[in-house]
Order: sequence, then C-alpha cells, then structure tokens
Amino acid sequence: MIFWRVKPLDQILATAEKKSLKRQLGALQLTLLGIGAVIGTGIFVLTAEAGQKAGPGMMIAFVIAAVVCALAALAYAELASMLPVSGSAYTYTYGVLGEFLAWIVGWALVLEYAIGAAVVSVGWSGYMNGLLAHSDLFGLVQPGALALPEFLRTGFYTGGGFNLLAFLISIAVTYLLVIGTSKSARVNSVLVAIKITALTVFILIAVPAVKSTNFEPFLPGGWGSPLGGTGVLGAAASIFFAYVGFDAVSTAAEETKNPNRNVPIGLIGALGVCTIFYLLVGYGAAGSVGAQPILGANGMPMDPGSPEMMAACAQSQALVCSKEPLAHVLRLLDHPMLGNWIGIAAILALPSVILMMMFGQTRIFFTMSRDGLLPDVLSRVHPRFHTPHVITMLTGAVVAVCSALFPVGKLADTSNSGTLLAFAMVSIGVLILRKQQPDRPRSFRTPMAWLVCPLAVIGCVLLFVNLSMTAKVVFVVWAAIGLIVYRLYGYRRSQLAPQNAG
Repeated sequence: MIFWRVKPLDQILATAEKKSLKRQLGALQLTLLGIGAVIGTGIFVLTAEAGQKAGPGMMIAFVIAAVVCALAALAYAELASMLPVSGSAYTYTYGVLGEFLAWIVGWALVLEYAIGAAVVSVGWSGYMNGLLAHSDLFGLVQPGALALPEFLRTGFYTGGGFNLLAFLISIAVTYLLVIGTSKSARVNSVLVAIKITALTVFILIAVPAVKSTNFEPFLPGGWGSPLGGTGVLGAAASIFFAYVGFDAVSTAAEETKNPNRNVPIGLIGALGVCTIFYLLVGYGAAGSVGAQPILGANGMPMDPGSPEMMAACAQSQALVCSKEPLAHVLRLLDHPMLGNWIGIAAILALPSVILMMMFGQTRIFFTMSRDGLLPDVLSRVHPRFHTPHVITMLTGAVVAVCSALFPVGKLADTSNSGTLLAFAMVSIGVLILRKQQPDRPRSFRTPMAWLVCPLAVIGCVLLFVNLSMTAKVVFVVWAAIGLIVYRLYGYRRSQLAPQNAG
C-alpha cells in the first residue's frame, strides 16, 4: 500500500497551471539563487565544527559531501527538467512513488529548509556578535562597547538565554520574502557578489600561509564511530549542510522562464562553483592556523555541542572554538581589519541563504496545500505581491524561535537528516521513471543513471548513519508527528482521496 495515490505527471503540471506563480527568473538569476543558497553558514561557520570532529581530515569530509551532493544534483536536474513546478523532492516523489511517501518527504523537507534557515540565522548572529565585540566603529567607540550582553548573544541551549540577533534577522528576511520574489532575487544577486569577494580575499591570504605541520595528525578523530557524529564521516555528515541549498533551485522551477533549460543550469552550475570555493577555503583555514580538535579524557575529539566543549573553549583561541572561524583565521594571521571585513561580508551575505532556505520551505508547503494535504489557507497568494504570504509568515515565526534558542551544530545535523531522505527519494524516482516512462521528454538526462543514482542513495544512507544521535532521534520523532498529521488531515482532504477525486 506504499505506492498508492500516485499523481500522474500530467496532472501535476495541470494542477500547477490552475494556481500558478509568475515566471520571472532567468538562468543567471537562478544560478545566483543557487550559489546564494549554498555558500553560507556551512563554510562561514561549520568549518569550525568540522575541524572539531575530524581535524585537518575535514578536507576529506568536504570531498565526500561534495560527491554525494553532485550525484544527487544530477538526479534533481533530470526530474526538475521534467516537472518544472514548485515542490522539489515532494512533487517528484508524488508523481513517482505515491502520496504516502511524498507526504513523508514533504514533511522531512521542513527539517531541511525551516531548520536550515534557523542554522544560518544563528551563524549570522555569531559573525554579527563577533564584529560588535571587535569593532571600534572606525574609532568612534572603544572596541567591544557595542557588544550585546552574553544572555542575548547565544540561545538558551548554548549557555545563553535568547539569541536576539538571530531572531531579528529571521523576521527581516520573512518580510523581504513577503514583498516579492523578483525583489528578493535582485537583492540576492548583490549579496552573492559580496560573498564570493569575501571568500576570494580569504583564499588569497590564507592559502599562501599554509604550513604542512598544521596537517599533522591528519585524522585525529579517525574515520568515525558506530554511533556517528565523530571523525571524518561525522564531519562529512555535518559539513554536508554546506552544500545543501542547490535543490532550492528546483523549488523555483514554477517561477522560472524556460525551466527545462534553466533549472539544470542553475543546479549544476551553482554546485560546481561552490565546491571549488569550499575546497580552497577549507585547505586555507586548516593549513594556515591549524584545525586540531580539542580532545576529551578518552583521547577523542569532544562533542562540539557538549558543555565540556564549551567549558574548554572558554579561554581558547583555537579555530574549532570560534563562532566566526573565517574572520578568526585572518585575525590570527595578523590581519584584524580584514578579519572584520570578512565578518561584515558574512553579515551582509548570509541573509541571502536564510532567504533561499525560507523560500524553499514556503514553496514546499504551498504545493502540499495546493494538493489538499495541508489547509488551503497556506496556498493563498497575496493580491499585490503575488507571494504565498500566509505560509511565509508562519515559516518565519518558526525559524525565528528556533534560531533564538538552539545551537548551530545540532540544528545543522537535524536539517541534514531531512535533506538526505529527500535526496535518496529523488534518486530512486529517476530510476523508476526511466522504467515506467522511458519515452517521456527529458531536456536533461542523468548520465549513467543506473550507476549515479544508486551511488547517491548509498551516499545518503552513509551520511545519515554518521549524523549525531540527537539529529537521528529528532528525525524519527518528527516523522512520527508527520504520520499523525497525515492520518488525521491529509489522508482525507487530499485531492486524490476518493471523495475528492473527479
């Protein structure tokens, strides 16, 4: 009974036409949206987390995560070119594997997008708080005079009280999304340029300062543990978040001009550009100042989110302790002013990632509502701005609260759990459609699909197993809640339910 209520692909396209969004994004805009969604907290913030789990071995973690994402991106590109509508993995699963599995994927995508947006909000606040603590406002005040009280700098679950700046940036991005997609895309293009410039400056300074001794030992945490969360594989499972976001390009398919051509360009182009930058930044950070983890009594790296780790970092200048690692690296390399400017660039650029994460979340729920699985009010489109304003404001409220309370590392792992499920389902969907509808037009075909897609699924399972135990528990609990919601509402209200069909 799993593969039931499969929604024909032609019906999905027809449904989208009845309540559609305006097509206004071109190939360049879409690629920039992808880069804006991908380059963000993963590289600006989680570099420190990856270093704590794997030390210099995080370089291998970057490669592992990139390979898994590249394989999944090829699968996404094929399905996005066949179904240029909102909904991403949820829509693809609905048209191939049926409503039940589509609901699970759509529900899991809340972890990817909404929780992912909260991750970036917390990362942004780390850079903003760091800048306030180090800046003298061009000589107008004493350094640190602008710093917020500790209680308002971090969330309740990281020894603080309420992460005020993370909360405020979430609300600001929500407002920007409500007023319009094209406006958001134009702002995003400027922010992407700032972000790329900042990373280029970092690479030019950090890479020449690399010392081979900083890579020894290269694998202080080993490859990983049976419980996950440590070593190279644990770091790969966390740093995977650094690549998440390219699939948000496919959620914009319904608002894209000539989507059959432009969506694959946006997906593959964004991932390729980001991978090159990540490898260079990771190499520069680990090799210039060192990325050795802080070890516990058992001789293994401490859990980045543990009280013991926070206590050990209280007076430490280690890279793995920093909430603004790239700016911290430049300060350690005697470039404090450039460090501050990197912080400013992150402060200006990271909101573009929050924007795309929340953009993706609202379009997923918009599509699920349009299919009858969620209340119709969630798919209401604003008469003036032509955006799904109700679900945008609801998503913004959830993101703001989560970012104000929870730590960045735990949020990132939780976000990854939903993403990995979605990636696996998309890869399986490509193979099923190759068998069921081999003659259906595909403007982009996944090369060597019968090798690429199974490898993508295996990679997703490998990374999921190596997530922290907290992330896996949250995933299971969230999935259980989703099944209850589906049984009580979506099962009966679905457009494909017998009483609603026809």
